[in-house]
Amino acid sequence: MLVNRRVTYAVVALAGAVGTAQAHSSFSDSLLNGVQQSLSLVWEKASGFTRHVGQSPFMDHIGEAQDKVQEHIMPPSQTDYAPEWMVKGTEWVDDMLFQKVVHPAFPNYQLRVADKHQTAFCDPDVKQISGYLDIREGAHLWFILYESRSSPESDPLVLWLNGGPGCSSSTGMLFELGPCNVANKGENVEYNEYSWNNKANLLFLDQPLEVGYSYSDTGETIDNSVKSAEDVYAFLQLFMTRFPTYAHLPLTVAAESYGGHYAPHIGAEIHNKNKQLASQATVTDMAPVVHINLETLMIGNGLTDPQVQFSSVAEYACSAQNPYHLFEPDSETCDSLHQRAENCDKLIEQCHRFNNRLVCVPAALYCWGSLYGPAQDSGKNLYDVRQDCDREKDGALCYPEMNWIETLMNKPSIKKQLGVPKSVDFQSCNMQLNQQFMMQGDSLVNSAELLPPLLEDGVRVLIYAGAADFMCNAIGNHQWVLDFPNVFHEEINNATNSPLYSFAKGLKPKKAGYVVKAGPHAGNLTFAWIDEAGHMVPHDQPAVALNMLNRWLKNKDLTGFTP
Repeated sequence: MLVNRRVTYAVVALAGAVGTAQAHSSFSDSLLNGVQQSLSLVWEKASGFTRHVGQSPFMDHIGEAQDKVQEHIMPPSQTDYAPEWMVKGTEWVDDMLFQKVVHPAFPNYQLRVADKHQTAFCDPDVKQISGYLDIREGAHLWFILYESRSSPESDPLVLWLNGGPGCSSSTGMLFELGPCNVANKGENVEYNEYSWNNKANLLFLDQPLEVGYSYSDTGETIDNSVKSAEDVYAFLQLFMTRFPTYAHLPLTVAAESYGGHYAPHIGAEIHNKNKQLASQATVTDMAPVVHINLETLMIGNGLTDPQVQFSSVAEYACSAQNPYHLFEPDSETCDSLHQRAENCDKLIEQCHRFNNRLVCVPAALYCWGSLYGPAQDSGKNLYDVRQDCDREKDGALCYPEMNWIETLMNKPSIKKQLGVPKSVDFQSCNMQLNQQFMMQGDSLVNSAELLPPLLEDGVRVLIYAGAADFMCNAIGNHQWVLDFPNVFHEEINNATNSPLYSFAKGLKPKKAGYVVKAGPHAGNLTFAWIDEAGHMVPHDQPAVALNMLNRWLKNKDLTGFTP
C-alpha cells in the first residue's frame, strides 16, 4: 500500500541495535534512555501488528504449449510484437498459462505474461497486461498495466509505486488512483472516474520481494532502496522489449510515502543506465537494451530528505500557524518535541557522517519513536489528522479499506484473473520487510542527493503533499525542496507561491492549495501544497490530483484555470 507505518512497527526489530550504538557513538546517557523509553512505547503499540507473509512455490513447469496455444495467449499484432529471440515458450501455473520472456542482457531475470482471455479486472474497457518478473530462480515481482482510456498509443506511461517500505501498490490501484475502488468490504469494486489511466497508461508494480502479490519461494528478501531500483530497471527493460509500443512513450515514475526513497533511486538507476547506453560504441542487434524515456518523477507525501523532514515534525505538531497542529505551542509536549527534534537532527548528522548502520539504526529508532509517539497517543489518524482513529475498530492504519483490499485480493477468482498463484497470501503491507529496511538504516538515506543530475539533464521533478498528513508532512516536504542544492535552487527559492485550483463538474474553480516552481510551464522542479488532503492525496482530492497529473504530464502550468 502507500503508507509509511513506521510510527507503530518499524522499530520493533531494532531493540538489539541500541546496545551496539552505545559502543560506537557519542550518544549521551540521557539520550540513550530516551531511545530505550521510546522503543518500549513503540514496541507495546507494535506488538499486535506484525504478521508473516505466507510463501509457497509455483507449480512445477508442465511443458511447452503447442503453437496454437501460443497464439491464443498472445495474438500477434503490431503493438504486441516481440523479437523471436525473446519469447521462450509458455508455462502453466495453477491452470494459468504464461508466456515466458527473456533478455540476454539480463540473464538473471525472466518476464512471464499471463493469458488475458479471462474477464478483465477493474476496467474491462481497456487492455490489461499482468504477470510476473522472475528475479533469479524462486523470486517473483507482480505487475499489472491498464492502458489509457483515451489514446494508449500516445499517452504517457506512468509507473506507480506505494511505499511502506513493504506495502503493495494495490493500495494505489484500489483506494487512490486506479481504474476502480474497493467496495462493499472487499466483495466487489466500483468504477473510478478519476483514475489516472484516463489519459495515461498506468503500470502498477509490487516491489520489492514479499510485497503484495510478489513473493519468494526461498524466503529471500530485498532490504534496501538501491537493490530494489536495480530490479525495477530490469523489469522495465524486459517489459518494454516485450511490448515495444510502450517503449517510445515518455515515462513518469510516480511514488508515495516511502516512494520518496524509491522514486529517486529508480530515476537515478534509469538515468545512469541511459547514459551508459548512449556511451557504448555498439549495441547488438539481437539483444538491444532499451533507452527508457524517463521524463518526470512524481513524489506524493514522500520521505526523501529525513534530516529536514524529521526536524519539521515539531513545527507541524505545535505551530499555531498550522491549522492541523495537534498540541498547544506552549505545552510541555511541544517543549519536549522541540528538544527531541534537535536530538534527532544531531543523530542523523552522525548517521550521514559515518554512513554506518550501527549509527544509523539507533538514530532512526530514536527519531521515529520519540517524535511520533505523542501524536500516536493523540487518537488521531496520523495519515489524516482531520480524522479520529479507533485502531481496534478501524485497523492499525486507521483505514478499514486496507482490510477490504486484503479480502478482495485473496479471493481465488481474483487471483486467477490477475495471474497470481493460489498459494500466494496477499497482505497490504509486510511489516517484517519494513523492519528489515530499518535494520539497514535505509530510511535515513538522503534520497534528495540523487536528484541534481536528473534535473541538470532535463528530468522534471514534482513533489506534492497533502496538508493534513502528519507522517510525511507538507511543511517538511516543502522545506527540503527549497533546501537541497541543485541547478534550480536559487530560482525556486526566489519564486512566489501561486494558487492551485480544483475543478468539479458544474462548479467554478476552487482554490485547492498552492504551487511553487522553477522552470517554465509546469516547472522543472515543482512543489504543490494540497489543501483538504492527507497522506493519500488522490483518495482525498481525486479531481485535484487527476487534474494535477494531466497538466504535469503535458507540461502545462499547474495553476491554470482550465483542466
